[in-house]
Amino acid sequence: MPQRSRADVVRSYFAAFINKDRVVVENALSKDFTFTSPYDDAIDRVEYFARCWPNSERIRDAAIERISEHGDGAFVTYKLTMDDGRSFRNTEFITFDGDQIKAVDVYFGATYKEGRFVAQKPN
Repeated sequence: MPQRSRADVVRSYFAAFINKDRVVVENALSKDFTFTSPYDDAIDRVEYFARCWPNSERIRDAAIERISEHGDGAFVTYKLTMDDGRSFRNTEFITFDGDQIKAVDVYFGATYKEGRFVAQKPN
């Protein structure tokens, strides 16, 4: 059976967030999955579902702008729109182990609401 493309896995992963389909996300992540962002330092699957998955409830749309496959990974740039109208663009580097996502490294972009830049307060 042929392996799915990295881009197909990424699209399925993002669609699962929009559809609030945790089972698809669970199946997409490897057992040794880690997630890193400006707020998270290589957290594991359990912590990822505790911290990050609840955000799916507030996501209205995720528009993938580009996916660039590179070796065992892929860069994806996307625009998320939240239920309150805020939107922001992020880029992630997703590392794969076969058809599963082994790691996600997130790089945050600017936030907008109703087309206007919203300054974020530093922690």
